Amino acid sequence: MTRTRFVPHGLRHSGGQALTEFIVIALVLVPLFLLIPLIGKYQSISHATAMASRYVAFDAMANNAGMSAFKPRAQLEQEVRRRFYSNSDAPIKTNDEAGDFKANQNLMWVDPQGNALISKFSDVSVSFGAANKTNHADGITGADDDKPFNMPVPFKTANQLDLKSGIYRANVHVKLANLQDIGPGFASTYEGFKNINLTVSRHSAVLPDSWTATGPVQVENRIDQPVLFPGRILKDAKIATDAAVSIVELPGIKKPHLGELEFWRDELPADRKQ
Repeated sequence: MTRTRFVPHGLRHSGGQALTEFIVIALVLVPLFLLIPLIGKYQSISHATAMASRYVAFDAMANNAGMSAFKPRAQLEQEVRRRFYSNSDAPIKTNDEAGDFKANQNLMWVDPQGNALISKFSDVSVSFGAANKTNHADGITGADDDKPFNMPVPFKTANQLDLKSGIYRANVHVKLANLQDIGPGFASTYEGFKNINLTVSRHSAVLPDSWTATGPVQVENRIDQPVLFPGRILKDAKIATDAAVSIVELPGIKKPHLGELEFWRDELPADRKQ
């Protein structure tokens, strides 16, 4: 005897629904998955740009007008191009310049066709200040905004210490190539990236005119000012004071070091420098 299976009316129309939903969701997610590697490459370049801006900014801590001299802008651009945007195993060498060929390119930063996202290294540039100027001086803001106390120039501590420069801002920019036509298939996935003319910019700011100095002599020269160190006027009376102390306290008391900053100088013994 043949038995007939009863199927509820609502279930008769649900056959294949799960498969259909899966296919629809897959069609939506596949383009997204294709975009993830490209977005990751953009993020990697952004991170490298942030690191490059820190390199330029912190270089000014050792090379600035107060210490020696700023590095030329062209030299900084050459260094960041080779050290941050070139092949990851590139050696760190002086005056090493990156060339626009595959051996010097970062092989991860390519589009779906294998073309470099940074088509030429001249698309990486360095600027200074919020206005993106080309001179180091344009990247420096004042050390004193005269608030809340507007002191006369002779009494400004920053001027007395020869620390007139304030915050130094360095910017790094990289212009990325637009994506080329990748043909049929999932070409529409990258359509929005074809003509965006994307430029990644990052900046870092430091205080290059802080209490850094080339040595104790420069520190003494900064402090040895009448406003900061009034005791320096006693140096003129040193000869008479030394004679009086020598007579009164003869022979055991040493002469006082009036107004002598160099007496308190921290010096590294010569044998420790070897």
